[in-house]
Amino acid sequence: MKNYLKNPRIKRILYYLVGFFIFVLIMNYIVMPWYVDEPEKPVPKVIGLNTDDAISILRNADLVPVIGDTTYDEKYPKGSIIYQRPNAGEIVKINRRIYLFISGGEPIVAVPVLIGKSIRDAKFSLERVGLNLGKIDSVASTNPSNMIFDQQFAAGTSLKKGDYVGVSLSIGNNANGIIVPNLIGKSLTEAEKILVDSTLKVGKINYQPSVSLLPNTVLDQYPSNGIRVTSGSSIDLFLTKPTNTDNRQ
Repeated sequence: MKNYLKNPRIKRILYYLVGFFIFVLIMNYIVMPWYVDEPEKPVPKVIGLNTDDAISILRNADLVPVIGDTTYDEKYPKGSIIYQRPNAGEIVKINRRIYLFISGGEPIVAVPVLIGKSIRDAKFSLERVGLNLGKIDSVASTNPSNMIFDQQFAAGTSLKKGDYVGVSLSIGNNANGIIVPNLIGKSLTEAEKILVDSTLKVGKINYQPSVSLLPNTVLDQYPSNGIRVTSGSSIDLFLTKPTNTDNRQ
């Protein structure tokens, strides 16, 4: 028997059996009774609360908040809780994890490419992503008639569902004159492109300081949009320039 116990393999097996027996005793007489006797309490309702308040309430209730996915939901303000698991009122043990799902606010969509489309196709493209066709400026240009050659927001711009996107529609070359397009709010680069497309050109440029708009943004124009001019006419622009808050030379 002594020789049998000296066998290393047998000794390892005996060690494993003794260790397993001790583990079972610990689980049976220490861990499980502690877990079974752990206090229980109902889960507080945190749906509709902002994230910080929800986390604070759960922690004060000896529960562990866990932030889950963010989902766009216009019914709940951005950053508020739209769903919790376990649900409010369920009885759980203290230190139970409570998973919270957060509202991303109103759904955000990307503006599609409208340039080169007809009004009908542009409207379809906008409605497909949840946007609406806004103001249509009909402008004489070198582009084919009834084709959109400019859009209010560049393709890829993020907007809320239901927002409106205006477009500039070409009516082709007009023998009776060119209707001056609206350039206010455009950058100088955008204004130059629109004028070229309309067989017009940039005239005198006047600068005015601005603390709220980016430099080279069109503040005003002359002639105003909607005025009919001859092809090749110059349009004077009033642009922003950065204010100089540093008096050093």
